[in-house]
Amino acid sequence: MTAQAQKMAVTASPFTLPPLPYPDNSLEPLISARTLQLHHRVHHKGYVDKVNQLVAGTAFAQMTLRQIILATSGKVQHAPLFQNAAQAWNHAFYWHSLKPKGGGAPPPLFKAQVDDSFGSVDALKEALATEAKGLFGSGWAWLVADGARLRVVGTHNADNPLVDKLTPLLVIDVWEHAYYLDVQNRRADYVQGILSNLVNWDFAAANTSGPPVNGLA
Repeated sequence: MTAQAQKMAVTASPFTLPPLPYPDNSLEPLISARTLQLHHRVHHKGYVDKVNQLVAGTAFAQMTLRQIILATSGKVQHAPLFQNAAQAWNHAFYWHSLKPKGGGAPPPLFKAQVDDSFGSVDALKEALATEAKGLFGSGWAWLVADGARLRVVGTHNADNPLVDKLTPLLVIDVWEHAYYLDVQNRRADYVQGILSNLVNWDFAAANTSGPPVNGLA
C-alpha cells in the first residue's frame, strides 16, 4: 500500500487510527512525547474506537468521517456519533497542522492570501492567538477559507467548520489534554509556541486548493 493509500485509509470503515506524521518526540520541547502519546493513542484513538462502535451495522459504516459529520450535525438522535466522528476528524487534521521546525514564513502565494485577508502574517497569528486563548472551555481555533477570504473561527467541544460550509486550513487544539501535562493551565504559552515554532503553513496552503492533504475526505 502506498503512503497516500495509507492516509486515505483513515476514511474507510471500519475506521482506523491514522499514524502521526512525525516521531513522538519531534515536537519537543514545546509538546512532549508523553503528551503526544497520550493525546494520539488514548484520546484520539478513543474517538475512533467509539465511531466504529456507533456505526456498526448501520448505513453510516459506508460513509467517510466527513460524510458522517455532515449527515449527523444538529441531529439530536445522532449527537454521540457526530461528536466522536468530528473529534476523530479534528484530531487527524490537528496533527498535520503542526510540523517539527514549523513557523516561519508561509509559501509566497499563500502569504499573499493572508496579507489580503488579514494585512500581514503577524496579524493572522494574533487573530489565531486571540481566538485560541480566549475560547472558553474546550474547543478549537481554526483558520478557514470562506470563499476567497480567509477567516479565523472558534468552535466548542467537537464542532467543526465543515458544517458551516467553510474550508478548514489549519487548527489549534485547545482542549486541556493537548497541553496540560507540559504547561499546566498556561494555554497562552502553548498557543504561542505553536504559532512561533510548530505551525504548518505548507499544510494550510495546500488546503486552499482542494480537499485536506492528510487524506481526510
